[in-house]
Amino acid sequence: MSTRRTARVASVIREVVSTAILQELRDPRIRNVTVLGAEVSADLRYAKIRISVMGSDRDASLTLHGLHSARGYLQSRVADHVRTRYTPELRFELDQGIRRSFEAARILQDVLPTSDSDESAAHAAAASAAPAASDDAAEAPPGDGDAASDADSDH
Repeated sequence: MSTRRTARVASVIREVVSTAILQELRDPRIRNVTVLGAEVSADLRYAKIRISVMGSDRDASLTLHGLHSARGYLQSRVADHVRTRYTPELRFELDQGIRRSFEAARILQDVLPTSDSDESAAHAAAASAAPAASDDAAEAPPGDGDAASDADSDH
């Protein structure tokens, strides 16, 4: 089987399932779902749908249960759009990538505020020193400033 064909089929399945979840399913258990991608087996008999659920672990569990209940309907929607010998059997998998990235960001925020405050203090010190430097430059004779800049450009 061509990998290009499986990639096309996976893309169509992801699009159809995503649209059906957002617009057609009325199950109250299925909320805050994002379809991240689809992977299709080489023989096009199985499709693994990766989803992300915003909320608690209980919300994710309920959503997965609701999607398993709606699997037959979603497979029929896929069969309407994908012309293959077999309609791929949909399998839903919770993708933890987004949740892990939020956890990593939270940990970094806990660790980095000390370095952020040091940087902001350094920026504040530089900002307060900058006007004083410009006042000194205004009082210096014009010839001295030109000589210093010429010396800097030679290096």
